[in-house]
Amino acid sequence: MPAITAVRGRLVYNSRGSPTIEVDITTDDRHTGRAAAPSGASVGIHETASFPEGGVAASLQILNDNAGRISGADPGDVGAMHKVIREIDPEPGYPKMGGSLAFALSIAAAESAAKSAGKPLYRFLGEQAPLASASSASSASPAERYRFPFPLGNILGGGAHAGPGTPDMQEILICATGSDTVQDAIRTNLEVHSELRGVLQKLDPGFSGGKGDEGGWAPKLDNERALQAAAKACENLGFTLGREVSLGVDFASSTQWDASRSRYVYDRAGFENDPGEQIEFASDLISRFKLIYAEDAVHEEAFEDMAQIRARFPDVLVTGDDLTVTNAAILEKAARGGSCNAAILKVNQAGGLYDALEFAAAGARNGIRLVTSHRSGESTESHISHIGIATGSKMLKVGVVGGERVAKLNELLRIAESQDGTEHDLIQGMAEL
Repeated sequence: MPAITAVRGRLVYNSRGSPTIEVDITTDDRHTGRAAAPSGASVGIHETASFPEGGVAASLQILNDNAGRISGADPGDVGAMHKVIREIDPEPGYPKMGGSLAFALSIAAAESAAKSAGKPLYRFLGEQAPLASASSASSASPAERYRFPFPLGNILGGGAHAGPGTPDMQEILICATGSDTVQDAIRTNLEVHSELRGVLQKLDPGFSGGKGDEGGWAPKLDNERALQAAAKACENLGFTLGREVSLGVDFASSTQWDASRSRYVYDRAGFENDPGEQIEFASDLISRFKLIYAEDAVHEEAFEDMAQIRARFPDVLVTGDDLTVTNAAILEKAARGGSCNAAILKVNQAGGLYDALEFAAAGARNGIRLVTSHRSGESTESHISHIGIATGSKMLKVGVVGGERVAKLNELLRIAESQDGTEHDLIQGMAEL
């Protein structure tokens, strides 16, 4: 049995320059895993808090105080590591240690164990409960289970990810839905991102190439004109929306929702929607721009309104993020009400890795397609590329450009070039959503 022999934490900085925690776990004095916790700008009310009062320093103190309890644990069993973490902080939401420490500790341990076992991280995770039990209920072979997700990238940003004058909608996204290899999908996304800059400069000669948190262009355009510009970039490259490429939108509608007035307030565009009008607003954009992906089109507690959109668009990934916050119990509720047919998986929303794997298993049981996602404040690590493959995610939402985003895409390319038979078969999954 592998055993943890060293634990170390430190303060580092994420892609926004904000402090976060990084953890090193060494197994059998030889195999070191490392993970730094990301952070989000758009945060759901049910999401696990990143740090306790006292911030990174408080989490580091908890880690140092409990290093002896962690040493000797078996990192080869994600459930056993979860038990150790829960012995340190048994309360829901990790209020004592913070979700960021639970994230960094659990993923560093998994990477260390995967190295010890001589396996890629996605294979190690795919063999863990509860994922193993979810996959055993399927007749799919290992080669069919381990498939690439479609890269989904932010090409134009607004909302909480960009400054004043940009669209209220948080992200306009590109997905190369016509690609049959991950190499082609990544290249296509990059081409659209690059072409969009030229489109934006023609619309606004003063556009300086400014970007939001996730590398999407941040122009001074309203929602409608921003979507038109994204569609124009695709058309300029000879692509037909809904065929070679498809657009998506993260509405992040909770950032517009004014609960005291029961209205969605679009300050930048200068209009307001009541709940019924919001459903029609989102539905109109989905129809006119042939969106393949619509995330958080209504606010985070509007389960019934989300169900109406899902019923109208059964072939669109009507996706919950703030709605489901990588919480298995909330996902079960959403599934019972037909609120979504897809859900974002962000490990640090849930806290620890085991929590996220339970969420993935709940998705598999309920036919909910997963979209493994980065955060706006990211590290240059690539664990979520492996998590996306291990969980059978249909999409991997990791951006298009920027070192911390490209790191995840480059890891997909490294996996694709493996000559092992099962990894080589991964590219066959690109033709399905």
